[in-house]
Amino acid sequence: MSTGRGRGLLGRDVAVDLGSSSTLLHAQGRGIVLDEPSLVALEVGSGRLVAAGTEALEMHGRTPASILTLRPVVGGVVTDGEVAEQLLRHFVERTRPSRLVRPRMVVCVPSGVTAVERRALEDAALHAGARRVYVLEESMAAAIGAGLPVHEARASLVVDIGGGTTEVAVISLGGVVNARGLRVGGTELDETIAAAVRSRHGLVLGERTAEDIKLTVGSAYPLAEELDMRVRGRDLTSGLPRTVTLTSTEVRAMIEPVVLQVVDVVRAVLDVCPPELSGDVLDSGLTLTGGGAQLRGLPERLRAELGVPVQVAEEPRQAVARGAGACVDDFAALEQLLVTSTGQRR
Repeated sequence: MSTGRGRGLLGRDVAVDLGSSSTLLHAQGRGIVLDEPSLVALEVGSGRLVAAGTEALEMHGRTPASILTLRPVVGGVVTDGEVAEQLLRHFVERTRPSRLVRPRMVVCVPSGVTAVERRALEDAALHAGARRVYVLEESMAAAIGAGLPVHEARASLVVDIGGGTTEVAVISLGGVVNARGLRVGGTELDETIAAAVRSRHGLVLGERTAEDIKLTVGSAYPLAEELDMRVRGRDLTSGLPRTVTLTSTEVRAMIEPVVLQVVDVVRAVLDVCPPELSGDVLDSGLTLTGGGAQLRGLPERLRAELGVPVQVAEEPRQAVARGAGACVDDFAALEQLLVTSTGQRR
């Protein structure tokens, strides 16, 4: 920003990607200043915040009965407004350069969010210290963050796979032409793996172990060289620790139902895409964002199933936060994409 007033405001406004698994904050003029788990540790009874983010994750599964760890966001929406408020306030206060002026805040929401679910997020942001809240659809934020030409007349297809949701949207001329959301994401993959290992091997896994399996040997498409890993868990019958070996072929079969849902929702969006824009998609293809974009073999699977080029955005986990951050860095240029907390466009 070139004006003195703009420099005075620099750093005060923030953009928030409050996801089911992680929360990212972008501070005006400073970029992404926080990327931590959307997890809190609370004192049972009083509800006092003991820890949040990475500190809470380190406590997860190891706490005494007096401390409870939980996630206030499930499936991309706020399920516990008070806890979400505590989480946001903790993160915002850690990253704010000024305590004198309350920031404007851009928050991202899934495309299929209800009015009640959106209001819960807005209220949490306001109570966490925002003086005004603006809403941006996750798919639009992801497209901006991926560097797609959202204001041009040609179509851009973005597929954002987060922790709790998958957002698919065709964007042209600064608007969403068609979009669909799915309450399925990376967390669903982890839960599916844990349930399958319990059923097939009689082994109980922790949340973090299931995620490690997904990242280490998970894949959506056959690999040139299949992988394997040793996994330790608790035997369902004896209760004692036990180790099994899982292969990428076996894990791929475990997560196939979830991967198929993602493929189907992308196909559904393409099926109703206007003919002129379909031609653009055939040329430019689709762009994957979100943490789920890092699933091994997913670009190849989508390319084989849909017949369009597929590329993964640079640092896909941060795409939504970068896109929302672009709005706080330059409100004047991107304000037409935002909706205020009253439901009226700026």
